[in-house]
Formats: sequence, C-alpha cells, structure tokens
Amino acid sequence: MGKPTGFIEYLRETPLDRSPIERVKDWREFHHHLDDRSLRNQAARCMDCGVPFCHTGKMISGGAAGCPVNNLIPEWNDLVYRGLWREALDRLHKTNNFPEFTGRVCPAPCEGSCVLGINAPPVTIKNIENTIIERGFEEGWVVPEPPKTRTGKKVAVVGSGPAGLAAAQQLNRAGHTVTVLERADRPGGLLMYGIPNMKLDKQDVVMRRIKLLEQEGIKFICNTNVGDNYEAQMMRRDFDAIVLCTGATQPRDLPVEGRQLSGVHFAMDYLTGATDSVLSKNPAAAALHAKGLDVVVIGGGDTGTDCVGTAMRQGCRTLTQFEIMSKPPMERAADNPWPEWPRVYKMDYGQEEAAAKFGQDPRAYLTTVKKLVGDETGRVKEIVTVEVRWEKNERGQFAPIEQAGAERTQPAQLVLLAMGFTGPETVLPQDLGIEFDDRRNVKAEYGNYATNSPGVFAAGDCRRGQSLVVWAINEGRGAARECDRWLMGSTELP
Repeated sequence: MGKPTGFIEYLRETPLDRSPIERVKDWREFHHHLDDRSLRNQAARCMDCGVPFCHTGKMISGGAAGCPVNNLIPEWNDLVYRGLWREALDRLHKTNNFPEFTGRVCPAPCEGSCVLGINAPPVTIKNIENTIIERGFEEGWVVPEPPKTRTGKKVAVVGSGPAGLAAAQQLNRAGHTVTVLERADRPGGLLMYGIPNMKLDKQDVVMRRIKLLEQEGIKFICNTNVGDNYEAQMMRRDFDAIVLCTGATQPRDLPVEGRQLSGVHFAMDYLTGATDSVLSKNPAAAALHAKGLDVVVIGGGDTGTDCVGTAMRQGCRTLTQFEIMSKPPMERAADNPWPEWPRVYKMDYGQEEAAAKFGQDPRAYLTTVKKLVGDETGRVKEIVTVEVRWEKNERGQFAPIEQAGAERTQPAQLVLLAMGFTGPETVLPQDLGIEFDDRRNVKAEYGNYATNSPGVFAAGDCRRGQSLVVWAINEGRGAARECDRWLMGSTELP
C-alpha cells in the first residue's frame, strides 16, 4: 500500500448529505461529494491487511459478509490513493458491471467485513467505489464496448433489473445477440421503479447505463409481459437460450381484519406510482399520494425506508413505521461478531428525514398489527396495534407473544405493507415447465443456474429469493457464464 500507516493517521470521513429538512422538498439525490485529497486519505485507510475479508462474498449467519461480486477492493483503494483513477476504474469493472448502482444502493457488506472495522470505523469502501465510477463517466472513460464478432446465437433475458442487465451485458460481450424483455414501460426493473429517485436517479444514472448497453448492441423491448402478451413458447421458438431474471415480486400480505379497506397498499405499488409521477415531471399526480395523511409503514428494511422517504416528500401529516423485531443494539452483540453483517441500530435516510420533521425516529419496535378500522366509505381511518415479546414456543422456536393490555389505536389514512416478498410470480416458469424449490423459487443450483428445462437459466431474486442488488449482479454474471458454456461448449466469461 502507498500509505501503510493511513489507517492510523486518518479518521473515517464520508460526504455530508443535504439537510433532511431541505432535501425532502425535492426528488434529487441528496449526497454531496468529498474533494480529491479527502478521498485519497480515505483510500489510504485500507490496511494492506493480508486477509481482506471485504471481498470474500460469503453468507454467514444468514447475511452477506464481504462483497458478493468479489470486488478487488484493496487494489483499487491503493490506486485511488496514488491518484491512478483510470487504473482503479479498470480494476472495478473487472468484477462489477454497474458500480454506479451498488455505489448508491448497496448496504455495503464489504464495510461490515473490513478488517479495520474490528476495532475502528471501517474504510469508506462504498463511497470510494461510487466516486471511481463517476470519475470514469466524467472523464469519458466509460464507453460502449460492443463485441468484435457475433456467434449467431440469440438469447432472451426476461427482466431488466440488476440480474437481467448483468446477464445481458456479459452475454453480449461473449458475442451473442441479446434481447431483454421487460413488462414495464421503461427498462431497469427494480432499479427503475423499486428504488426512489432520490436514492438512485433514473435519468442521470439508470438510463445512462441503459443507453450504453443499447450502444453495445443489446435490444430492450418494453411492455412485453412474457406469458401474457407474448407467449412463452414463442420465446422458446425465437431464441436459442433464455435467462429468467424476473425478480421476487410476490409481496407478503397482512392477513388481518380490515385488510380489504381502501388506503391499504403494497409498498411496491406505492413506490412505483411515485417514481412514475416523478419521471413524468408531475409528482403531485401520483395515484397513491400521502399529502396531508397519517401514514403508517408496516415493516422495516430498505423498502420500508423508501416508503418513509417517499411519504415525507409527498407531505404526509404524520408518519409511523412498525417493526415486529426488537430494536437492534448500538454496537455488535456477542452473537454477531465480525466479519458478520453488523446487526446494529442505524438511522437511514428516511428515518433521518422523519425525525428532523417530527422530532423522533418514526419506528416503533416489537409491535404488530391487530386490525385495520375503516370509515363509512370503506376507507381505512385507524390502525390497532399491540406490543409483543419474543419467546420460545413448544417447538423451541422463537415466536412473538402479544402483551396483555398493550394495544394501541392511532389514525391512519394510508397504510403501506413493506414486509418483504415471498418469491417470484409463477405463471411464466409454469408455462416453461420449470420446477420450483421448497421455498417456491425457481429451482436452479447456485453456480450452475440451469433449470430443469434445457437452455433455460435463472438468476437473481427469482432463484435465490429477495436479496441485494449486488447479489443479483453476481448471479446475472454467473448465469451468463453458464448460458454461454451451454451454447458454445466452453466459455471465457468470468
């Protein structure tokens, strides 16, 4: 490393964000940027530790530990410290097709596994990654790279989320003719409609990459719902191979009294409508709008946070977020050691904004919903909750137990269900005769990605279940490699 004592000399520093009160007035990204000198100091904190867990990409105790795409983090940290930005970009692109996405929306399991993080704040890996790729775009280093020759093979990629885009780019690099089929009106899948604009800009970031992929020779066909307005068997006829990257889009429902009331919606329906209105340059016209309403978000995680941030920008009157789990500790618990993902308390951007306006973190922990109460028009007006505690049941499993006398009723005219997803939609896999695993995901072995149907591969959330963008990129790359091997008998794809 260029600065062996950097981790001793420099403290962790991240860019300041725009103030929460100010940024909720618009839908623009809210991060500022560090200057070159500060960035090089941050890169100098990388330790040359010899055992860089940051890029291991393992699942430990149910969570990602290290980078799932195995980014060469120590290498590009050293290059940034030396001011060799072009070389750092080359290293970054060796493993990650879309660092501008992961540099914005990834929760950074690499930082959770940073060796420096054992006894000090970890290296600012995510921010450095994002700065490298943005520097690349600014300098004109990121350009279309179409293949020199074509194989004559045609591949359909169904779904244009991160897994689909990664698979498409890799297969295109192998020389195949790739068509991406997307049922929405714009390409990008989760990146376009599942993540709000202030977290991931659609025109300046997502469409910038989509246009590059088109210039490389990839064809995107939107408004194409395979199994509905385009028959699955026609797709089989038209293409030599198929890669399914349809995501895990079946939302987990809330089976309580009053669920049928108007004003109760799945989080993704709400977020999709909000993003569509922003892209149409008329945010006030969103079909589901929080202005002047008491909003309740049920469920935590990134999707819940995005609902909070969206409702804040739409001008909600009040906001509460319920989580059935207990509040995480401020520091790692004894059963959550490094290099596991640190399950600790943090305020994400949405909670910061709600706290700035309403005076406190909007989350209420150890709380579950009892019922929803409607008015005379059939619209939700109140939500009844109860506090719980977690105890072992007769089978030795921890389960939530309602606390006697701990019920609470509060006003709610918009209730958003952000409790995760149960798996992929089943119509298309069934039309292709594809088997499901015990979790109702598309059955395809990790590392192989082949389904039981010859020439059909699966990657991303439809195969592994709800997961991270960075895992989707990992799987898209892997599925492309195995698809290329199946088509050609061998492969040079990583």
